Amino acid sequence: MSARKSAASTTQPKAASKAQPRSGTGRSGTKKAETHLGLVRRARRMNRTLKVAFPHVYCELDFTTPLELSVATILSAQCTDVRVNQTTPAVFARYRTALDYAQADRTELEELIRPTGFYRNKTNSLIGLGQALVERFDGEVPHTLPELVTLPGFGRKTANVVLGNAFGVPGITVDTHFGRLVRRWEWTEETDPVKVEHAVGELIERKEWTDLSHRVIFHGRRVCHARNPACGVCILAKDCPSAGTGPMDKTAAAALVKGPETDHLLALAGITS
Repeated sequence: MSARKSAASTTQPKAASKAQPRSGTGRSGTKKAETHLGLVRRARRMNRTLKVAFPHVYCELDFTTPLELSVATILSAQCTDVRVNQTTPAVFARYRTALDYAQADRTELEELIRPTGFYRNKTNSLIGLGQALVERFDGEVPHTLPELVTLPGFGRKTANVVLGNAFGVPGITVDTHFGRLVRRWEWTEETDPVKVEHAVGELIERKEWTDLSHRVIFHGRRVCHARNPACGVCILAKDCPSAGTGPMDKTAAAALVKGPETDHLLALAGITS
């Protein structure tokens, strides 16, 4: 996987409202609220722990250029990365430039991307993306947030994916997993993705934003499932206010862990195969 790097900067998240204080139990057994400073320290400690759990994170969409990543990210809406990666080789072979997408035959493109779902709307976005890039950016994907969010098919989520992974510009990607986990961890109570992005941006150093996004998403897919998280083998449990939502028994929890890092994650929990 290769991608161009740029020193371009992106828009800093605006100041967001502080998360509500978290209640914790002190030595006396009484409840005490978590201060904002305490929340910052806990969030950064959890990020460091996630580095141990997932030392090698990456975008799980296959791409080699900023344009390919833009297309893959648009196709990933309401679709798994696995399905997108099965679909994009044929798409990328047929459409190599922004002009190719701008001039695409709608029926042919629809058939190629049909497996990703919502293929008519996605076709509109891809053709519109190609046209906008040709007309306004000389056929190249821009590398600033204000420019990216003007493109068809782009919101802040897609823009941050492209900035962070194609251009090396830090960005927080708030997908379903990210939003769910940071609320479960009580980093924020916000539900609007932009407000979540701003709130988390206040807690975590900017240079960490892209990798943090990957770590949280990895953790949500592998360990911290929506309905039945593997709490008993989660190395974040000591800092997680929701620990115990899933089974705390290690054997039961271990059976819930998914993904290629399973052996590593279980070893961290003291379980060896």
